[in-house]
Amino acid sequence: MSSIGTATDRELGEGAFDRLTWLDSKEAANYLRKTANALRIMVYRGYLRPRRFRRRLYFRRIELDRLLESSAF
Repeated sequence: MSSIGTATDRELGEGAFDRLTWLDSKEAANYLRKTANALRIMVYRGYLRPRRFRRRLYFRRIELDRLLESSAF
């Protein structure tokens, strides 16, 4: 079990992200309904700021929500 508290593939159904604070790249892309490559482009363009933990990128769910609300992408 990850100390970050990410969802497993089985848990990625309806409401799976409600209890998570940090999402890894795959979860963040799924949350935004984008591809992993589109997520990387958003990071490159400065729309998102990931945090690195043990060679993986994590995104705060609140930042993803702000991005969705602003429709900046």
